[in-house]
Amino acid sequence: MGRDREPVESLLLYHLFKWSVVAPMFNAYFRGRIYGAENMPTLGPVVVVSNHASHFDPPIVSSSLRRPVAYMAKQELFEVPVLKQAITLYGAYPVNRGGGDRNAIRAALNSLENGWATGVFLEGTRTPDGRITEPKLGAALIAAKAKAPLLPVCLWGSEKILVKGSAVPRSVPVTVRVGELIPAPASTNRDELEAITKKCADVINGMHDLGR
Repeated sequence: MGRDREPVESLLLYHLFKWSVVAPMFNAYFRGRIYGAENMPTLGPVVVVSNHASHFDPPIVSSSLRRPVAYMAKQELFEVPVLKQAITLYGAYPVNRGGGDRNAIRAALNSLENGWATGVFLEGTRTPDGRITEPKLGAALIAAKAKAPLLPVCLWGSEKILVKGSAVPRSVPVTVRVGELIPAPASTNRDELEAITKKCADVINGMHDLGR
């Protein structure tokens, strides 16, 4: 029997980090705008699918949705004392990048079983303009196996936060748009996974086209 929400201690850490670091930076430095945050369910597992253009995307998405979103992190980070406890409380789950897709899917399913909203970048990697052109089936497969709905989220402008050769984030406008829940695929049939994946990509790209 799975949990219906994140552990209390994780929620406390989330709100502490959100209101002391992420939200002030998002609101003031990035002049952030958020639309549709009310579409995020407050209870139960949900697969958050989004585009991806910046290392800043995970904390921005999580902060914008009024609920922690767990993302995978490389196994090596969980071998660092103190950091391991901190990122675990914040929802990160370890994935051995050499272990292949099955390892990542198993880790995501375990996160959902523990009551987390679990984030998956639909293209699996960063794109230069924030648009999705080659969506992967992983998010739909995870949703089908967990029987969890998908929540499409679009980040606009985050690809401009960091420029090549600079470690200092630029003060650029960033907008987050949250779409309506998409029911989980009824099966793991490839045709159905592809249809749901295309729907997620179309919704996210459609929100991206709305711009600022």
